[in-house]
Amino acid sequence: MKLSGKIAVVTGASKGIGAGIARALGDAGATVIVNYASSKDDADEVVSLIQSKGGKARAIQADMSKSADITRMFEAIRDDFGTLDILVNNAGVAVFQMIEDLTEEAFHQQFNLNVLGYLLATREALKHFGTLGSIINISSILSTDPYLASSVYSATKGAVDTLTFALSRELGPRGIRVNSILPGHTNTPGTSGNFAGTLGEKLIAGTPLGRFGEPEDIAPVVVFLASDDAHWVTGESIRVSGGVRGVGY
Repeated sequence: MKLSGKIAVVTGASKGIGAGIARALGDAGATVIVNYASSKDDADEVVSLIQSKGGKARAIQADMSKSADITRMFEAIRDDFGTLDILVNNAGVAVFQMIEDLTEEAFHQQFNLNVLGYLLATREALKHFGTLGSIINISSILSTDPYLASSVYSATKGAVDTLTFALSRELGPRGIRVNSILPGHTNTPGTSGNFAGTLGEKLIAGTPLGRFGEPEDIAPVVVFLASDDAHWVTGESIRVSGGVRGVGY
């Protein structure tokens, strides 16, 4: 229970990697705010799973690309809990398009959520942190090893890694640590269709540990970074990818 007494927010936590992180933080003793944009039933299920193990959790709806929603969510957290210790920026969207098919809508959709959303959530969280805090940004190995047709999405994740380091320098004097995690090929409801057939076989062949990741592979690293065990770790971008270097196809 290394996070006992801590208050944690996980954005985009109704399913996939975010849900796995929320459950792991709850198992470690944190009170978890499970953020969701539209999947209320899934978020409520995550809350129920945490509570079934004796943990504390609450679901709060907010579109993390909208400043007003973000402000409302953090004000609700302040009213209910008074303070905040951990922010996991996870909510994101991926649109894969070749450059000839690139649309401005898809560009802004991805940057507004994957980058601006992280910055806005961090800005609001800072108002509610105590003397110490931990911010964990979920990036991707695509920040350094882009897929075909992933130029915009990969650019957003490269931006996440850069802002992680920049904010670690800015916020370190305030006792706030900022790190990012770069998941590899991970089974989630949003990626299962992308990993089918020959492509999936090639991705596994390019993974030294010989399988796709699961949210439960990512979550323990988040718990570590959120805990006092990582009190001397900040500004780092940590690959959690089964050893992948390159996209594997």
